[in-house]
Amino acid sequence: MPATVVVGTQWGDEGKGKLTDLLAKEMDVVVRYQGGHNAGHTIVADGERFALQLCPSGILYPHITPIIGNGVVVEPEALLTELDELARRDIDTSRLVVSGNAHLIMPYHLELDRVTERYLGKNALGTTKRGIGPAYADKAARVGLRVQDLLDPKIFREKLDVALKEKNAVLAKVYNRLPLSARDIAERYLGEFAPRIAPMVGDTVGIVHDALANGDNILLEGAQATFLDLDHGTYPFVTSSNPVAGGACTGSGLGPRDIDRVLGIAKAYVTRVGSGPFPTELHDDLGDLLVERGHEFGTVTGRRRRCGWFDAVMARQAVRLNSLSEVALTKLDVLDTFETLRVCVAYESGGVRYRIPPYHQSTLHQVTPLYEELPGWRTDLTSATSAADLPPAARDYVDFLAEQIGVPVRLVGVGPGREQYVSFALA
Repeated sequence: MPATVVVGTQWGDEGKGKLTDLLAKEMDVVVRYQGGHNAGHTIVADGERFALQLCPSGILYPHITPIIGNGVVVEPEALLTELDELARRDIDTSRLVVSGNAHLIMPYHLELDRVTERYLGKNALGTTKRGIGPAYADKAARVGLRVQDLLDPKIFREKLDVALKEKNAVLAKVYNRLPLSARDIAERYLGEFAPRIAPMVGDTVGIVHDALANGDNILLEGAQATFLDLDHGTYPFVTSSNPVAGGACTGSGLGPRDIDRVLGIAKAYVTRVGSGPFPTELHDDLGDLLVERGHEFGTVTGRRRRCGWFDAVMARQAVRLNSLSEVALTKLDVLDTFETLRVCVAYESGGVRYRIPPYHQSTLHQVTPLYEELPGWRTDLTSATSAADLPPAARDYVDFLAEQIGVPVRLVGVGPGREQYVSFALA
């Protein structure tokens, strides 16, 4: 069976974890294809809340083979801490397979991330300071260490010595930091982490292709979202990898023809963490209300998210960039108390109207959002189990978004629980 990709269509935090968990019931393999422990997926199952950072959401299902693909950067301590927490809550993690080609986040990546952000001052990018960017930079520079290097102590130490010689010079001469010890790092990574991670390491490309050949269902799960993509996002306020659907191929080892469904996840409004442009951002009481009702604080960092109205301009671009076949809309219930809702249908700048984002960042920073207003429903949606249970104004809102972005809305989330969703499609 061809594979399905789940991708965020905004700036992350759209609810990919919950939707991936929902789809996982029908899947045999779930692959996390990029990012690191800088992104959190929150799932509420049987009244329990699970905050996953590195593990694929499908790990909660005993019938699934969960995979951390080659496109992910892995911080060993973060991975093992997450697995220990899952095991403590009686989740079987023995099925997890980690790609030997995934790159490792090293202590110097964490240190460089922290000091670089501090050095940038008011121009800081707002990273999570988890070492993600520096690890991907080393991957591109071909000086990174990979998970498979944990299985060969001699190679690990040789690569570490080469990398650390340059990193310590930068840390000392540019940032006035003390050098890191290669021996201390090697002892911890090879002595503490390697024995526990080694049994998980495997040929994940081979596993997913064998699964395809067997007719199994494969789900590809990204972190972050379209407009945090390194190439297509609001650069430089982006992540260091490719969350878009195309990144699912490079990050998993599948080819484009192996994918036949791309499901985009969008909130019924928009949020963003950290710095960067945000045309529909609300700086008033309505924005505070969205934060309060949506519990808009980062799963990983706890940072308060910026909130704004739904942006159809961004969504249209996400449809194009990801070849979306459909959309799942989350957190519709957060809008239950609003008397009037607004949807951004275009931008305006210098007398020019934009239905998709302008390519030039200076223009994007200056655009004025143009809105359509729709009536709210002022009704609690959390007990809805079908589209027919939604009030007419809520159904009209969903229909309007689908019409604006050009692909059908198939699922609508009406609460945080695993089963709090309704099936929905254009008439």
